Amino acid sequence: MFSSFATALSALSAQSAAVDAVGSNLANLNTPGYKATAVSFHDLVLESAGAGLTQTQLRTGVGVPTLLRQFSQGAIQSTSGALDAAIQGGGFLIVRDSAGAQLYTRAGQLQVDKSGYLVTATGERVQGWTERDGALTTTDALTDISIPVGTLRPPRASTQFSLDLNLDAAATAGPPPAQFSSSIEVFDSLGNSHLVTVTCTKNANPNQWDYSIGFPAAELTSSLAPLTGTLTFNAGGTLSEPGPAGPWPALSVTGLAGGAQDLNLAWNLYSGQTARITQYAQPSAVSANAQDGVPAAQLLGVGLADGGQIVAAYSSGERSVAGQLALAAIRNPESLLAAGNSAYRLSAASAAPVAGLPGTGGRGNVVGGAIEASNVDLAREFTNLIVFQRSYQANARVVTVTDEMSQETLNLKR
Repeated sequence: MFSSFATALSALSAQSAAVDAVGSNLANLNTPGYKATAVSFHDLVLESAGAGLTQTQLRTGVGVPTLLRQFSQGAIQSTSGALDAAIQGGGFLIVRDSAGAQLYTRAGQLQVDKSGYLVTATGERVQGWTERDGALTTTDALTDISIPVGTLRPPRASTQFSLDLNLDAAATAGPPPAQFSSSIEVFDSLGNSHLVTVTCTKNANPNQWDYSIGFPAAELTSSLAPLTGTLTFNAGGTLSEPGPAGPWPALSVTGLAGGAQDLNLAWNLYSGQTARITQYAQPSAVSANAQDGVPAAQLLGVGLADGGQIVAAYSSGERSVAGQLALAAIRNPESLLAAGNSAYRLSAASAAPVAGLPGTGGRGNVVGGAIEASNVDLAREFTNLIVFQRSYQANARVVTVTDEMSQETLNLKR
């Protein structure tokens, strides 16, 4: 009889722990990246009495329940956060807390702290790779991701330019000869802009145009003669000379008045094997132009792209990858221990985590501008709450009945 007290009390303790788990799940219903806890019960056997066919196992109720994390996928919700990251599939963001301990999380509300590091909403630094000297190497060791906030991107001198151009096949050599001019802005090593002018003049050959590439004389310390040459087209209006293999025209500019390094500007006449310049019976016109230089530029903002790339946008219109998130694959995530702030740490039973790029090695992908919602099912949690409450009430009744039976037993001596 007295073992009934222990059995019922063990059940009360177990059901109370189960209700605590449900309460925690409901409290984190709106916590990004939160994974619900499921309760696993198991019975207890104290000892066996008797032997052979008459052996009896004496049961003593229910053991302390085991809490199991359910790492099922939560809903992906779009947000307005430029650095928000949702993991679609397996894997964890790798973070480092203030004590230097490595933790794992799926809460992707990311931001930049005052030191320029990418951190979670609770201040843990996100691990990955950062651009260094214009290069991003994802085979290096993981480091705190640094965002180039407030930095000035250095200029890059132009080395080539191109014009997608049609020259009118109906033009004549004159007199005066037909001409067409177009200018393109290029940059020197200090970020100063200059206008390079290309002038095409029809010569006496039906399929030839003479070109002249000039540079502003006022921006030079000494005179510079224009670069001249001839463009030859075939009967189909396609550029034939110079050919795809070159050599292509290249203007060497020395003695820039601003003190910048000398420029060597190649005129890129082809895209692969396709000529950028044609001669058809249409008015001469430029449809597109391009060059590879950029001026010094201020950082306008950063955002997280799909795949975990951190993209920086500059005032020059250029975009570059400033960093890359890493994901960790853990074979048995249910073994992780909660560390607070929606993060987890390894336990003795955890498999060794393997870090790598999103979308590789069984790791999920990273969705930019989104977060993963909690996977708590409200209806299921309320159902469990009712079940655990009824079980608690039933076992409380067992305690009451056992107490009444004990009183009756004690009253037998009277």
